[in-house]
Amino acid sequence: MSTHILHKSVKFTGIWRPRRPQCSLLELTKPCRTFSTSRRQHGVDLKPEGVHLTHSYYHNLTTTPLQGITIGQKLQQTVQKFPDREMLVFKRGNIRRTYEQFFEECDRLAAGFVALGLKKGDRVGMWGPNTLEWVLTQFATARAGLILVNINPAYQVHELEYALRKVGCRAIVSATAFKTQDYYKMLHQICPELESCNPGELKTRNLPMLETVIMLGEEKFPGTYSFPEVLDMGDHAHMRTVLEMQDKLQFDDPINIQFTSGTTGNPKGATLTHHNILNNQWFIGHRLGFHEKHHKICMPVPLYHCFGMVGGALAAGVFGTTVVTPAPSFEPEPCLQAIQEESCTAIYGTPTMFIDILHHSNFDNYDLTSLNTGIMAGSPCPIEIMKQVVSKMHCPEVCIAYGTTENSPVTFMGYMADSLERKVGTIGQPFPHVEVKIVDTDGRVTPVNTPGELCTRGPGTMLGYWDDPEKTAEVIGSDRWYMTGDIAVLDEEGYGQIVGRIKDMIIRGGENIYPREIEEFLYTHPKIEDVQVIGVPDERMGEEVCAWIKLREGENMEEEEIRAFCKGEISHFKIPRYIRFVSEFPLTVTGKVMKFKMREQMTKDLDLHMWG
Repeated sequence: MSTHILHKSVKFTGIWRPRRPQCSLLELTKPCRTFSTSRRQHGVDLKPEGVHLTHSYYHNLTTTPLQGITIGQKLQQTVQKFPDREMLVFKRGNIRRTYEQFFEECDRLAAGFVALGLKKGDRVGMWGPNTLEWVLTQFATARAGLILVNINPAYQVHELEYALRKVGCRAIVSATAFKTQDYYKMLHQICPELESCNPGELKTRNLPMLETVIMLGEEKFPGTYSFPEVLDMGDHAHMRTVLEMQDKLQFDDPINIQFTSGTTGNPKGATLTHHNILNNQWFIGHRLGFHEKHHKICMPVPLYHCFGMVGGALAAGVFGTTVVTPAPSFEPEPCLQAIQEESCTAIYGTPTMFIDILHHSNFDNYDLTSLNTGIMAGSPCPIEIMKQVVSKMHCPEVCIAYGTTENSPVTFMGYMADSLERKVGTIGQPFPHVEVKIVDTDGRVTPVNTPGELCTRGPGTMLGYWDDPEKTAEVIGSDRWYMTGDIAVLDEEGYGQIVGRIKDMIIRGGENIYPREIEEFLYTHPKIEDVQVIGVPDERMGEEVCAWIKLREGENMEEEEIRAFCKGEISHFKIPRYIRFVSEFPLTVTGKVMKFKMREQMTKDLDLHMWG
């Protein structure tokens, strides 16, 4: 059987992962678009010519070597080049730092960590929304030889406790609160000994490794240090230790632990090195032209996530960009304000974020003409939304990026000079030095344009999941190929398309149905703002198609109107049996739709659990 995915005819075969269980991984699929038809030179990352593949294996050749340097060393080089340039702008509170100012505070904090007794390789958790202190902690841990542990600001008590215990954090830097959460109260719930211990001397049965809690702000909490206290704690000897550490650290040392979403079991800590994430940003920046001129990035995506930390904050450390953070967490209007007031040239976001910005009631009141490029990533991008980003947000060179946390994160990305068809229909080509292949259920490389599981291998591949060799072995073989769990297609020129997730694929009466295809079709309806398609249990067919639909403001629809729109346009078995009109979708902090939550809700509401 064949069907159309993103306007290209491909032959589908049954896709089931053999032998190994599935893992929940980050999806960052997107298209990107440019109006330029001339070939642009992208510095070290030129689009290769004359690629004519017959099978789905591709290695993007390049003459450019990888960067063999640590993050701390690279930051120092960048500061020397742009000492007076603004590095960070946090619009909430109008907090600004030049590169020189930031570097001075960064090394003061690194010296403070040394004064606390933290040693090379110790894990330091960072828990909170987007703040200056978050970025300071990111780079100070790198300078001090510590391993930064990114902790989701939405974590509840049991999730926080699991993460801290799993990687053995010796210290945690914590915000005081986020939205409705009282962070100190939550920490106290896990570690009641905080109330009576001296700062830096925590001893708790629940978290035997945790000794030091550092709270942001000036306020003093029992058993903790304040962030300003740690900034002022280091002396000349501690600073000398930090400086000496720069020659001792190796670029293959672990620098960062990022927890996966944990939608199938407990989160896993992807362990990344200096080499992993620095080189990932190196090639992200070159595809966006960050090496060609100074860019200002409007960055509403969370720092705790690879997108914000590597794609955003590290862009400053590597290229000298200015990173503008509109608010501690995503809000659409502050993004519009930041773009206008700071003359941002690039914007990052998930499709959901772009949708919320585009449909904000005050959108037309803001001047966005300074924008030109950016990244959309985190989940599949609706083609219609990408077209609006290009036309209404003045971003002709915005690009789609695809990858996984386990790959630091980006493996595929488009070029700014790609045609419109390429930008809206593919995820681009692999980064230099990255190998990709598409394999069938027997692990054999498929012919081009034939779906299978996407596997990648390269400098971004994580060391493994922290203290979890079994889970690591499920996704990375002895040959270092990483199995993404995504169903993809590779064309003759090495451009990729994401068809879906193996775990998201709907099998209805033996027919393989890919939700992305149905979503793309429904997005073309003028009344529909957003749509997500899932499979729900069915006694007879195994699974049935269910669509959650968010309508544009002021619009109304009936279920039958949707089915009539589909009839004769897509195969009958793809037409949703169940339709639910909603005002929002369950989202992670990064704006990624949690389809498993939707399945759970529909299974319960429709009383389908007895069939599953």
